[in-house]
Amino acid sequence: MEHVYHCMGHEIKIPNVVDSYGPYVIDEYGKRYLDLESGIWCTALGHKNERIVNAATEQLNRLMHAGYCYTTEVVEEAARLVLGTTALREGKCVFLCSGSEAIEISRQIARHLTGKPLSMTLKDSYLGAYSSVTDRSHGWYMFNWERCTSCKDRELCNLECQHLRDIPSEVSDFVFEPGSSSGFVRFPPKAVIKNITQRVKDNGGKVIANEVTTGTGRTGKWFGYQHYDIVPDIIAIGKGIGNGYPVSVAVIDGAIVEELDRKPFRYGQSHMNDPLGATIVREVVHIITEENLIAESYRKGEVFLSQLRSLVDAETIPEVRGRGLMMAVDVPNPERANAIYVELLRRGFIVSNRKTAFRIDPPLIISEKEFDGFIDSFRDALTALKAVT
Repeated sequence: MEHVYHCMGHEIKIPNVVDSYGPYVIDEYGKRYLDLESGIWCTALGHKNERIVNAATEQLNRLMHAGYCYTTEVVEEAARLVLGTTALREGKCVFLCSGSEAIEISRQIARHLTGKPLSMTLKDSYLGAYSSVTDRSHGWYMFNWERCTSCKDRELCNLECQHLRDIPSEVSDFVFEPGSSSGFVRFPPKAVIKNITQRVKDNGGKVIANEVTTGTGRTGKWFGYQHYDIVPDIIAIGKGIGNGYPVSVAVIDGAIVEELDRKPFRYGQSHMNDPLGATIVREVVHIITEENLIAESYRKGEVFLSQLRSLVDAETIPEVRGRGLMMAVDVPNPERANAIYVELLRRGFIVSNRKTAFRIDPPLIISEKEFDGFIDSFRDALTALKAVT
C-alpha cells in the first residue's frame, strides 16, 4: 500500500483482505478472521450480507444518485422506516454520508434555531472528525460527569446540584453520546443525563443524540438514548445503518421541523438524500426488524458480557463493561494489551485495540458458538502471556 495515505493512527495488520462473509474477513492466503470490530463498528449485519447486496444492486441498476430538483420514492420509504424506530415519528430525515456529517448538520440546525453560541457535551465523548467538534477550546461547555459517579445522590440526582446549575444558559445544543465514551464504553448515570437534558431544554437549547456508534441495535435497543428515558430533538445515526456503505441519517423531531418551517434553514452538498444510501438503510431496518435482532443483541450481550467477565483478574484485566453488543475489556498495561492483541490476531480474531482496553463490537448476527471460540482463544492468550511474564 505504497500510495495510500494512512492517518487514522492504527497500524495495518492485514494488508490484503480479498473476501468476506458474515462476521468473517479472509486474507490473500485464505486465513479467516472473526471480525469482532465489525469493520470499525459499521457492519452490524455482517460482511457481504446477501439481502443488502441484492437491494443495492437492484437500485444501482435504476438510480444511484439524485440531483437538486429530482428524487425517488425509496428515500421517503427509508425515512418513514427510520422514524418508526425512534420516538420522533412526526419528524423528518436527512440522508448524508458519514456520522460526522450527521452531527454537523444537527448542530448547525440547533445553532440556527436557538441563536445561542455554546455547544455542550460530556467530557469523554467523541463526536466525529470535523474540527468543529475536535477543537473544543472555544464555543464548547464540557460537562465532567465523572464527579457524579461518587455522588451519594447519583441514582436520583438533584436538579439543583451546583454542577447542573453551572450549565450555561447560552447552550445551544447538548450532544449526548450515550455510552461509547471515545471507544472506552462508559455509561453516565441515567438521572444525571435526564437532568442535563431538562436543564438544557428549559434554557431553550436542543438535545442531539449521537447514535453513530451506539445506534442500530448496538446496545440492545434501537438507540442508546433509549436507555435514558429521554427524547432528543435530533438524532445523528451512522455506521451500522449502512452496514459498511457510507450513509448516515439526521432524524429531526416534528416540533423542530415546525420551527424550521418558520425559520428556514439551508444546507446543501452533493450526496444528500441519495437513493442508493436510502435503499441500503431501508434494507438494514427491514432485516433488523424481521430477524428480531434488537432483542437478540440484548440477549447475546448478557451472555457475552458474562463470559468476558469470567476473564477478569487483578493482574491483567481489572474490569469489563458493556451494554448489548458494545463491550470493553480494560487492559491497563499497554505492553500486555499489545501482546494479547497480536496473539488474538494470530489466532484469527480482530478486536479494536485502544492501547489500554479492547473494544469488542461483534455484528448482531454473530452466533454464540463463534463467540465461545473467541473466549477460549482469549483465555489461552492470557495463560500464555502469564507463562512468559
